[in-house]
Amino acid sequence: MPHSVALITTLATGLGLALVMGFIAMRLKLPALVGYLIAGIIIGPGTPGFVADLGLSQQLAEIGVILLMFGVGLHFSLDDLLSVRRIALPGAVAQIVVATALGMGIATLWGWSPGAGIVFGLALSVASTVVLLRALEDRGVLDSVNGRIAVGWLVVEDLVMVLVLVLLPPLSGWLGAPDPAGHAPDKGLLTTLGITLGQVAVFVALMLVVGRRVFPWLLAQVARTGSRELFTLCVIAVAVGIAYGSAALFGVSFALGAFFAGMVMRESHLSYRAAEESLPLRDAFAVLFFVSVGMLFEPEVLVREPLHVLAVVAIIVLGKSLASFILVLGFRYPLNTALTVSASLAQIGEFSFILAGLGVTLGLLPTEGYSLVLAGALISIALNPLVFRAIEPAQKWIRSRSRLARLLERPDDPLAELPMSVDPARLTGHVLLVGYGRVGRRLAEALGARGVPIVVAEQNRELVESLRARGIPAVSGDAAEPAVLIQAHVARARMLAIAVPDTFLALRMMDIARQLNPGIETVAYVHSEDEAALLHKQNIGRVFMDEHELASGMARHVLDRAARATAI
Repeated sequence: MPHSVALITTLATGLGLALVMGFIAMRLKLPALVGYLIAGIIIGPGTPGFVADLGLSQQLAEIGVILLMFGVGLHFSLDDLLSVRRIALPGAVAQIVVATALGMGIATLWGWSPGAGIVFGLALSVASTVVLLRALEDRGVLDSVNGRIAVGWLVVEDLVMVLVLVLLPPLSGWLGAPDPAGHAPDKGLLTTLGITLGQVAVFVALMLVVGRRVFPWLLAQVARTGSRELFTLCVIAVAVGIAYGSAALFGVSFALGAFFAGMVMRESHLSYRAAEESLPLRDAFAVLFFVSVGMLFEPEVLVREPLHVLAVVAIIVLGKSLASFILVLGFRYPLNTALTVSASLAQIGEFSFILAGLGVTLGLLPTEGYSLVLAGALISIALNPLVFRAIEPAQKWIRSRSRLARLLERPDDPLAELPMSVDPARLTGHVLLVGYGRVGRRLAEALGARGVPIVVAEQNRELVESLRARGIPAVSGDAAEPAVLIQAHVARARMLAIAVPDTFLALRMMDIARQLNPGIETVAYVHSEDEAALLHKQNIGRVFMDEHELASGMARHVLDRAARATAI
């Protein structure tokens, strides 16, 4: 095959077979990504027949990671990231330590060296960017507090892995590698660490100080030309260019560079348009990521080492999830948050492949370890949608056992109850506001300007603490649970305003609120016609939808201007 058509061949076979297998998977009631993974196995070197260009497919998949992280950055502000730092930073580090220890333990049982165990455990500790974001987006929780915690956790994991990738070569001799690649095992470690941290700090500082001014300005200048294709080109060029520059100049991963690029572009009033323009490419290249994972998989490892594969999958899906679950609960977050975060991290992906490959190159990790990492990635990615589906049944099972639920929910949490200093007059006839994100914040400000008393129910503990510091009554917890609404005095509220985009949770909140306060008025907002229809079918109060409210506001303005012109 001529080299000139290798790219076209890879795209055609990868996307075409992914379409067929994804369709079959959906008809069999399986997630579409399972079909994408199987498509990769079929055209990979581990199966007979046609073999696509693995190198090209991996590079195309990397573009998908860049575009996906760029899109997340467009919706994930610096304030959002900082708001979850108290749980994401220590939680991610602790989870990496636990998962690495589990990997080292099983590697020791297999007779591997300590260095191999460390590399193997680290490879099992970091989740896939693409899988996590796709799962959160599919369930509409990316912009929720649970989604922000999971993404913040992932960003911390990526930063840790960047450091590991830089420090592993100079440490390889000390860890027992036969060829330390010319690095002295006991020299230059602090210098290397200092340089790495300095590079990351310089990159972040440049993006937050310079990038926040330059790139939104650039996007605005291009938008003024009126050319849609030029605007799209600008968005893609900025995303890919910054991602590449961050890796080439500062040693930061493509994914992390693209994430910060999206964050600075969010400062532009055109950020939502930029997100829409990049969406088709993000979806197409995300499919290629799953295909490339399947291509790397060697099916024979399932026959040769079945017990080893099961052990690896158990560490990823059960060990990591349980560690994350306990850590989130330890930070006094609700049960729903703990289950969502643990399900999000119950898989491994791109950083795992890179780290395992480096371990093999340095002579630390046996080739069997690389195959097991790939097998664990493939199986955990395929199982991840099922893990997410298990969240609600697990939540119901835990809460059906009241003693266990009370133990896990930590009822002694001071933020779960309103402080005694709250004026009782503000706890009667008030508006109970669930969620203090972008919508909830604006609603609270509008009500506060009119002197309307409010009580906020919010899962983000840092937000609850800041609200209380400003004198706004707030409770921490999942408002879909009766205890949280009771603490927010729903029985004496005149209105329940739900400012979280989760229709099924909204229905549960409204049902509980009406049981405790039959005369309460309810309002909610949704993102789609289907969600609005579902709420209307359940005889819910007023439902607001983004597009409808925007159209209504524009119509009122146009009619008002037209009436004035007619009067003149």
